[in-house]
Amino acid sequence: MTATDNTAYARRLVGRVAVVTGGASGIGRAMCERFAAEGASVGGWFVRADVTSSDEVEALYGEVAGRFGGIDVCCNNAGISPPDDDSILDTGLEAWERVQRVNLTSVYLCCKHALPHLLSRGKGSIINTASFVAVMGAATSQISYTASKGGVLALSRELGVQFARRGVRVNALCPGPVSTPLLTELFASDPERAARRLVHIPMGRFGEASEIAAAAAFLASDDSSFVTASTFLVDGGISGAYVTPL
Repeated sequence: MTATDNTAYARRLVGRVAVVTGGASGIGRAMCERFAAEGASVGGWFVRADVTSSDEVEALYGEVAGRFGGIDVCCNNAGISPPDDDSILDTGLEAWERVQRVNLTSVYLCCKHALPHLLSRGKGSIINTASFVAVMGAATSQISYTASKGGVLALSRELGVQFARRGVRVNALCPGPVSTPLLTELFASDPERAARRLVHIPMGRFGEASEIAAAAAFLASDDSSFVTASTFLVDGGISGAYVTPL
């Protein structure tokens, strides 16, 4: 069974048009594969856009809607975690602002410009990728990343409440540490740092991108029709742990 084997999954997204930002690798790519496997129109057409540019984001959604006749699902997944985002004592203003632009401002822009298309359909689902760090603190800080994901959480909650009676659901998907190229690169030169994180996960492993994509497919589908403004944690139990098994 592969992620693109259309017989492997329930066909919950047939006829839906989905837009996934950050869809070229990692969690975003897994989302594209899972959505396509469930029948959505996604992953077969690439549009170049700077997600921190209001004009380019607006043009992106207009182009997709024009080509496919509308939009049903938006997964706002683009994000960065650069090495110069560290402790607040070491992180400069430029690094702080760069992470905020890509991780939070882009979500604001994608929601802002996608919502009119979803509202015109009378229903839809927006899934904003936040993180388990939005609900926890860490001594090994990535201060701007953490703050940006907290912002995504609050923004998603507010939009989920505001547009619930107009048929559009908005949820924050909060993955735990996932085996993506981003995480692999982050820990490749520092195995001790990786081990320090791993010990706090009750399941004893990092997640897989396909596991996060499965949660996104649920949130995109009508199976989650009564789920909005939620903090949807898919983190191997890390946010619920006090101590973990040896």
